[in-house]
Amino acid sequence: MTTYHYVLASQKFLLEEEPIQEVLNERLRNYRDHNKEIDFWLIKHPAFLQAKNLNQIKSQAPTNSVAIVSTNEQFIIWLKLRLEYVLVGKFETPLEGIEDPLASLET
Repeated sequence: MTTYHYVLASQKFLLEEEPIQEVLNERLRNYRDHNKEIDFWLIKHPAFLQAKNLNQIKSQAPTNSVAIVSTNEQFIIWLKLRLEYVLVGKFETPLEGIEDPLASLET
């Protein structure tokens, strides 16, 4: 079982109003400099929200949602403190009825 932690917000907030691209680029640069494996993903319309046990989060999620998901809980806590207006949570895989929880449902 893998535990994933996430921040969830509207695409407008996270991708347009916040400089999230800079934050993620800096983190990628740091990981490369330290030969560290990438442990975070940015997912538009995340598939994991379709899991039955995440119905409560799905009901609170914006229609056009985007998530930053990571196996590193501290990174997600840091993002929550930095971004403020995001939902946070976690889930463990496998998720019932979800083949790939890191998939995007964007068409």
